[in-house]
Amino acid sequence: MNEDLQRIRNLLNENRMALLSLPNVVATGIGYKISEGITTEELSIICSVEVKKPKNRLRDEDLVPSRIQGIPTDVVPTGAISAFQNPRQRLRPAPGGSSLGHFAITAGTLGCLVRRNNQIYILSNNHVIANSNDASVGDAILQPGPADGGRSPADRIASLEDFIPVIFEGSNPGDPGDPGDPNPPGCAVSNLIASILNSAASLSGSGVRLKPFRIQNFENKVDCAIAKPINDADVLPEILQIGNIQGLAEGTLGMAIKKSGRTTGFTTGIIQQIDVSVRVNFGANRIALFTDQLLAGGMSQGGDSGSVVLNDNNQMVGLLFAGSTNTTICNRIQNVFDSLNLELY
Repeated sequence: MNEDLQRIRNLLNENRMALLSLPNVVATGIGYKISEGITTEELSIICSVEVKKPKNRLRDEDLVPSRIQGIPTDVVPTGAISAFQNPRQRLRPAPGGSSLGHFAITAGTLGCLVRRNNQIYILSNNHVIANSNDASVGDAILQPGPADGGRSPADRIASLEDFIPVIFEGSNPGDPGDPGDPNPPGCAVSNLIASILNSAASLSGSGVRLKPFRIQNFENKVDCAIAKPINDADVLPEILQIGNIQGLAEGTLGMAIKKSGRTTGFTTGIIQQIDVSVRVNFGANRIALFTDQLLAGGMSQGGDSGSVVLNDNNQMVGLLFAGSTNTTICNRIQNVFDSLNLELY
């Protein structure tokens, strides 16, 4: 065993610079080979890569050789490897996973960078950067968030650009943040039609009268908002402890997921439920019903809201916005991008 290990050490020392020069390889070492998800007892030269790509997507000269002088190799995806940064600190440029918030809240998480009409924006939750509907376009967004010492104007990193209002139970959908008449007036067309029919009924001597009502829909699919950076150079497209996003994907039952957030940092989990309908408490007696959500286990805490959720291939599948001590709730990322007309940065 010791003789085998020493031989492998010598081989690795002779070949490590060549292996590290291959695209996507971020580390080399010695470990036990993993086959079909099971760790074997076979010592191997391990090459860690940011993302494990199919062989047909790589040039022959960029492939890690399957063996080096008879010693097997293994390729293991680890994501980008970087020095850990405190997500609650002031970071410039600021990556996804760092502390962020509207000037009037405590703190949430900077999700990631997106594009709309060729402009770069920061993506996070409505309740993180739009103060649960109570903000105005142009409001100051701070990094770090106020709870982590962020102050305006010194720590202003962006301005609120757009958000999807959250519709709360018992509120008028035309004014999502405030409780309204449970039977609000109908639209102008329905009012006109009712008026004409009521006039006709009056002329005919009928005592029947019509009153228009608006059918309310209290269902939400997203808690999302975007902010425009004051300076594009102040933000980064990568996610702390994860690296760059490799596209979008559908979140599916049983999928392994990960996130990097302001409070709990890097955590992992499994999508335990899909097509979830859930009533979420936003405080101040405001409850909102969300449908078509993803549910995972306890991989987050307060302040992680706004984190983007990714699969093992670094593809984004969700936007984290709620949870409990043992549950995490995420918007489907397709619903987020469709609602705000976004593209990945």
